[in-house]
Amino acid sequence: MNQKKCIFLLLILLPGFVFAQTAARLEALLAAPQLTWLEVVDFVLDAAELGDPDQISEESAFRFAVNKNWLPKNVSSGDVVRLNGVSLLIMQSFGLKGGIFYNITKSPHHAYRELTYKNVITGNTDPGMSVSGQQLLLMISRILAIKEQS
Repeated sequence: MNQKKCIFLLLILLPGFVFAQTAARLEALLAAPQLTWLEVVDFVLDAAELGDPDQISEESAFRFAVNKNWLPKNVSSGDVVRLNGVSLLIMQSFGLKGGIFYNITKSPHHAYRELTYKNVITGNTDPGMSVSGQQLLLMISRILAIKEQS
């Protein structure tokens, strides 16, 4: 999907969320071929409406997620985000329920499997692949659509 189609999709599916974000921030995310934890955590927590984005820095958002155990073990803010790790962050920050294995382990692997089962992650993917800005925005839009339906 090209950049213009993705922007159009976001404008249709996420009107409240999109207007809360700056156009420059969305454009930068869309253009990023891979993201770091600092960028992802801040954006996901904003999308989940966990705090005021104007009052919380990227670093404090990252520390918040680490303290809540919402990130894989031993990640640093500058590390490249992997699909299984962002799956865990999304499941935790949006308070999504999972299957028995996810509920027992709260592991990135089982979070990835849950989001694949829920069709948030589609296509030919691998849990260890890096996440682009476009992939992150599509995942968040699908999560918000699921949350809106329930």
